[in-house]
Amino acid sequence: MEFENIIDFLQNLNPVIQALIATCFTWAMTALGAAVVFMAKDVSRKMLDGMLGFSGGVMIAASFWSLLAPAIEMSEGKAIPNWFPAAIGFLAGVMFLWGVDKILPHLHLGLYIQEAEGIKTRWQRSILLVLAITLHNIPEGLAVGVAFGAIATGFPSATLSAAIVLTIGIGIQNFPEGLAVSMPLRREGMSRLISFWYGQLSATVEPIAAVIGAGAVVLVQPILPYALSFAAGAMIFVVIEELVPESQSGSNTDLATMGAMIGFVVMMVLDIAFG
Repeated sequence: MEFENIIDFLQNLNPVIQALIATCFTWAMTALGAAVVFMAKDVSRKMLDGMLGFSGGVMIAASFWSLLAPAIEMSEGKAIPNWFPAAIGFLAGVMFLWGVDKILPHLHLGLYIQEAEGIKTRWQRSILLVLAITLHNIPEGLAVGVAFGAIATGFPSATLSAAIVLTIGIGIQNFPEGLAVSMPLRREGMSRLISFWYGQLSATVEPIAAVIGAGAVVLVQPILPYALSFAAGAMIFVVIEELVPESQSGSNTDLATMGAMIGFVVMMVLDIAFG
């Protein structure tokens, strides 16, 4: 389906429905990444680090081009400085993810179960790995939801094409996230089907977060710049707290860095060319 056809299909739908459909796509991309487990038992750490770096680059670019820049533009001409909603929303998103990170039990790739973060539990390693990727997906779902909800406000920068481009970018970087869950579980002896199931399960939170984000913006339009910046802050927190350290923890630091640079450029080009 061509880009114009996608726009024609979505433009007459309610923004909340648009957000739900969009995050079903990003969920499917996570499942596609997890499905690699059916074709291979393992992927090299080198490839995984490069893909994680790429994901981080996409999220950084999306945070600025698709979220922060429109938030600043929407705040121009108001009684308060145009940077104020972006700064407050960004920091609120950071603090929200920081709080979730401290509470939600999860385990990062390559760490021992004794190094799990959040509230201490007796949950299995597999569950903790899934929850770590689920933590990534909360801000991604919010970002997509807010982008589609913004369309109803009528702001010139809040367009359907921009929301679709953001969805495509999030979907692209979701592929390695699904892979990052299913492959370690397969290495630990789980069946291909169970490894795939847990890999795609990590993205189920995205449609939920998207519907919440879109609904909130549609109902309370003045919060839009804050909501866009909130999603940006949450995504940047994930990049700095998890994706960058994980991709740089091995001996493939140059590859991970180049992956991040390429991911940034890809998302930037998508946003400028089509958004």
